[in-house]
Amino acid sequence: MSTSGFSLPWVVSGSLVLLAACNSTQVGGADAPPPELQNFTQQIPGTKAAFDMVAIPGGEFVMGSPADERDREDAEGPQRQVTLQSFWIGKFEVSWDEYDLWSSSDGEVDGVTRPTQPYVDMTFGMGREGYPAVCMTRLAAKTYCEWLSKVTGHKYRLPTEAEWEYACRAGTRTAFSFGEDSSRLSDYAWFTENAEEEYHPPGTKMPNAWGIFDMHGNVAEWTLDQLLPYDSSATDNPYVEPTELYPVSVRGGSFLDAAPLLRSAKRLASHPDWKIQDPQIPKSIWYHTDADFVGFRVVREWTGENRP
Repeated sequence: MSTSGFSLPWVVSGSLVLLAACNSTQVGGADAPPPELQNFTQQIPGTKAAFDMVAIPGGEFVMGSPADERDREDAEGPQRQVTLQSFWIGKFEVSWDEYDLWSSSDGEVDGVTRPTQPYVDMTFGMGREGYPAVCMTRLAAKTYCEWLSKVTGHKYRLPTEAEWEYACRAGTRTAFSFGEDSSRLSDYAWFTENAEEEYHPPGTKMPNAWGIFDMHGNVAEWTLDQLLPYDSSATDNPYVEPTELYPVSVRGGSFLDAAPLLRSAKRLASHPDWKIQDPQIPKSIWYHTDADFVGFRVVREWTGENRP
C-alpha cells in the first residue's frame, strides 16, 4: 500500500469530510470506510452517561519507531508493517462518570463482579466528575469492558498495542501525531510542563488528525499486550496475550511525564511498584494505588454487521 499521496474520507460528527492528502510524514494507508462505519455516541442504558466512539478504517502502517528517532528505546522496535481491520476507539479516555457506574455499585453488576471498595480516594483530590478514571489495574479495566459489553449488547475491550498506535499516529510516521516538533506538544497534551501534576478533563487540548483526544499525555492508557520485544513476523493486528502480571504495555504517557515519554511509539511498562502503598495482604487485584497517572480508553471491533 502506498506510503504517500492518498486521501482518506473520514467521518466527523456524522458527516463525511475529506482529510488532506498524506505527505511525506505519513505512513501506510487506510481503506475508505463503508457508509456504516461512522462515528457514534454510545448511551449506557439506564443512565445519563454516554461516550463517543471514533470510526477507524482498517489499513496498514509501520509500527514502532525508526532507529534514528530522538529518544528512541530498544523496546520500540524492530519496526514492522502491520495490517488492521476497521474498528472504533473512544474519542476520549474513560471518565469517572462512566467507570463509577460499574465500580461503585453494590455486589455484582449485571453478572459481572465489581471491585472491592478502595481504601483511599483514587482521584487523590484531582477531581471526579468529568475527569478521567485512574488507578485501576489492567484486570479492572478489562472487567469494566466486560460489564460495558453486557449492558450495551456490544463487545467493548481494551485496544491492542497495534490498534492504539495506529489510532494515535493518525496516518503519520513522526514522533508525535502532529509532527517532530515537541515544542507544539502543549497544544495537544497535558504533560509535565503544563499539567501542574494533575490530570485534566478529557478533550481540553487539540485532537489528532482523526479526531481523537489525549492520545498524548493526560493519563497513560492500558493495552491488551504483554510488553515483550516485537515479533517482526507478526503483522495482522499482532497481540501478545499476557502470561505474567508484569510488565503489560501502557501507552501515551501522562500528565507527570516529559515529552519523550509521550511519543507515538513509546511503550511504558506496568510495574509492581504501582501498588507499593497498598496496605492489603495480599494486595488488591483491582487497584494500582500508586498509578494515579494510568487510565484507559475502549475499542469496539467492526465486523461489517455490527452497526452502532
